[in-house]
Amino acid sequence: MRPTDRLFEIIQILRGGPGPHRAADLAESLEVSVRTIYRDIAALQAMRVPILGEAGIGYVLRRGYDLPPVNFDIEEAEAISVGLAMLARTGDAGLQSAAVRAARKLSEATPLTDALMTTSWGVPDQALLSDIRAAIRDEQALATLYEGMDGSLTRRTILPIALIYYAEVTVLAAWCRLRGDFRHFRPDRIHECRPAGESFAGEGAPLRRKWEAARQADPAAGRLAGQRSNSTKTG
Repeated sequence: MRPTDRLFEIIQILRGGPGPHRAADLAESLEVSVRTIYRDIAALQAMRVPILGEAGIGYVLRRGYDLPPVNFDIEEAEAISVGLAMLARTGDAGLQSAAVRAARKLSEATPLTDALMTTSWGVPDQALLSDIRAAIRDEQALATLYEGMDGSLTRRTILPIALIYYAEVTVLAAWCRLRGDFRHFRPDRIHECRPAGESFAGEGAPLRRKWEAARQADPAAGRLAGQRSNSTKTG
């Protein structure tokens, strides 16, 4: 989370709950250190955000302070609410945490009923997804150890370009240096994943266009990749 986003989120949390919020609780919610929270509170107070309290006791936001509202009509709000709830199916802890924050902001902006429900059936365990999404955004190659359908392990340097969230599985689309072609990988079969120290800045969008063209030319390959295979092609 960017520092500016974190400052905004601290304001939202202080607005949303009764009583003081301890720095330790804020740090746990935002996945940062308590020291970072102290710095952020000091920065907000320096910007004249009326936060009251102190270290060891907790912080509150003075009544009457508000941010510009987010305006949705009721059907837009319901559509967003259902979409956020369905992120639980992805198994992506980073997206789920972001969805909780977004849902809190949405509930403050627009009155919603609790008549719309989703289930978390089929949630995979994919802790790597936050790192993979960051690599896609930053256009950074990844060095991986990947398990194929036959159980064999191969070391691959890949250029990640897209994540496809199917109902039953998540698939990573990437350019595979080992195969010299696009491949679809199952994140739950990635045993090791680290930055390869190589940027492909500026190539992400062109690679996605080529990948989309290849997928449209062979739609069955994309469907199979989402269901069971480790790539759009065998081997």
